[in-house]
Amino acid sequence: MLKKTKIIATQWPATAWKDKLKALYDAGANIIRFNFSHVNYDFFLENITAIKELNESWETNLSMLLDTKGPEIRTKKTDETVYLEKWEKFMLTSLDREDNIDKKWMKLIVCNYEYIVVDLEVGSIVDIDSWLLKAKVIEKNKWELICEALNSHKVTSLRHLNLPWTKVRLPWITKSDKKDILFWIENNYDFIALSFVRNKWNIQELRDFLKENNWETIKIISKIESEEALENIDEIIENSDWIMIARWDLWVEIPFETLPMVQKTIADKCKDAWKFFIVATQMLESMIVNPIPTRAEVTDIFNACMQKADCTMLSWETAAWDYPIQAVKEMKRILKVTESQINYKHNYFSRDLWKDNYKKLLIKNAIYTAEDLEVKAIVVFTHTGFVAKTAAAFRPNLPIFAFTNTQKVRKSLNICFWLKNFVIEKKSNEENIESAKKILLEQNLVKSWEKILVVYDSINLNKVTPTIKIIEF
Repeated sequence: MLKKTKIIATQWPATAWKDKLKALYDAGANIIRFNFSHVNYDFFLENITAIKELNESWETNLSMLLDTKGPEIRTKKTDETVYLEKWEKFMLTSLDREDNIDKKWMKLIVCNYEYIVVDLEVGSIVDIDSWLLKAKVIEKNKWELICEALNSHKVTSLRHLNLPWTKVRLPWITKSDKKDILFWIENNYDFIALSFVRNKWNIQELRDFLKENNWETIKIISKIESEEALENIDEIIENSDWIMIARWDLWVEIPFETLPMVQKTIADKCKDAWKFFIVATQMLESMIVNPIPTRAEVTDIFNACMQKADCTMLSWETAAWDYPIQAVKEMKRILKVTESQINYKHNYFSRDLWKDNYKKLLIKNAIYTAEDLEVKAIVVFTHTGFVAKTAAAFRPNLPIFAFTNTQKVRKSLNICFWLKNFVIEKKSNEENIESAKKILLEQNLVKSWEKILVVYDSINLNKVTPTIKIIEF
């Protein structure tokens, strides 16, 4: 049985080079994520080349995703460790010690956000090192904030700072992001995950930059990581190609007990708007050092699958440490068992967006017809990927085999629910159907006595008309 929910695996030393990348694919990974928070162009380029070679030799069908670093707030780079006890006071500023005149006896944390003192008020909360240190602003002056640690923790170099309920003044696409994206364009990647999206204008800024560099067709995945993003979630979903529920920073920015409901709400909104979504972060975190997942992790993957996510994502689980390939295998196993228990009813769309396009209506009827006739699979022929993506959005109970004539379209479909994709030479409809039948039989995806439903475009009087056809092998 084919896996319906796709898996994104993060590539780093634990999964570098051809053999490990091939092993990730064989274990169940569909997309390789390159995390540009840890940039090494030479290292990335070697692995990009390896993926391209594997794809060209038909050993894999992997897509590649750039995850931008984004406008992060971090503590400054230092060799010093600041030890703080609960209720201990410390200074927080964007200035170095020599610029601070008062309270030099107090411990100091310096960050890279120049507006830290201006934007925060007495009573504001600061989360340092991804929620591991929570502090409260109790006093401020022109140069620094006086904070009180609400728990004990040691702060080291380059730790994340989150400012819950504070609207920050950061550039949405930084100079380093633009440099990374140009590297990405040069190497012909498939997706960009845009970090710390807060409103639709952040997405438009990226679209404008891509257009300037003749790459506007690349798909943008908006990462939901802040309370401000939640405030603007409808416009972000509307203006994005895909959505990633990036739970690491999101968990820091909102009360953590609300995270499961927030995840469900975003998932439901994406399905209503016909937008694909990814659930990410710490899905199998224990498998960084353990060969099997925890009960809570199994349940987490189960819930994402029940919410009908298009993709689940592994981060450090496949980037480093001991069990990267096993982590993908375990995620695949959990997904397949969960999927086998779901009856997909195609009732996820509160917005009737299929009415704006006759092809969507055709696909809707094709899926219902295929399920009523109990055919083995749905086969679609697509030039742009639109028909295949629409079929995947309905979350069918049947596998969809998508045939296209370009590798670019094929790789763009790897992220979509239950699509298995192939490249064939563009010929007449009858020749394309025969080629598809041969491939499906050779790969044992259908048997000689089974039926499939085919969706393709036919040309009549110079007009393109979508057509449905039942074929028996």
